[in-house]
Amino acid sequence: MKNETNAVIKVAIADDHTLFRTGVKTSLSSRKDIQMVAEAENGMQLLNLLRHIQPDVVLLDIQMPIMDGLSTLPEIKKLYPNIKVIMLSMHNDHSVISKMMEIGANSYLTKESGSEMIYEAIRAVYEQDFYFNDLTNKALLSGLRTKRVVEASAPAEVQLTEKEITILKLMCEEKSTKEIADMVDLSPRTVEAIRDKLKTKTGTKSMAGLVMYAVKAGLVEQP
Repeated sequence: MKNETNAVIKVAIADDHTLFRTGVKTSLSSRKDIQMVAEAENGMQLLNLLRHIQPDVVLLDIQMPIMDGLSTLPEIKKLYPNIKVIMLSMHNDHSVISKMMEIGANSYLTKESGSEMIYEAIRAVYEQDFYFNDLTNKALLSGLRTKRVVEASAPAEVQLTEKEITILKLMCEEKSTKEIADMVDLSPRTVEAIRDKLKTKTGTKSMAGLVMYAVKAGLVEQP
C-alpha cells in the first residue's frame, strides 16, 4: 500500500471517445500530483501500451470497439496485478458493477462524474486500493441479495476476533488504513496485516469481497 501523499500518480485512459479522453486529460492537467502517461482507443491498444508504460491507475471505459473494458480488465489484472483500474460507463447497471468489482475493478464511475470525483477516485485507489461510492455500494449489496438465495449456508464457521470485527467494520465505513490505525491504537502496518488475515480467513481476495462478506455475515447494516 502506498501512502506517499506527494507522489505523482501516473494515469492512463482507454476510451473510444476522443472528446471524453481530452476532457478528462484537461481536467486532470491542473493537478500537480497526476501525470497522464498514455491514452488508448480500445483495450487492445491499451494492452500494447502497457508493455512499455506502467501507469499506477488506468481509467477504463466498458464499451469500446475491438476490445471492450470487460475483456480488458481481467487481462490487466493478470499481467499487471499492481495497476489499479477504475471502470467508466454511461450506465449504472448494478449487475455489471457488481461483476466488475468481483473480477478486480478498484472502482466504478459513470461518465457524468465530475472532474473532482474522478480525481478523488484516482487518489483513493492509489492510496487505499478502493474507491467506494453510492453506485458501487448499492451494486455490491444488490449482488449480495441475489446471491443470498444461492448461498444460504452463512459464513458462520469463520471465527473472527473482536479486533478483526472492529477493523472490518471501519473498513466498510471507508476509513483509510491510517484513520483505522489511529482509532484502534495500532500501527498502519499492523492494520494492513489484520486486513490480509481477514482476507485469508474469509476466503476473499479483495476489499470488495470483504465488504460483501461483512454484510452477508450481518456485521454491517444494509442501507
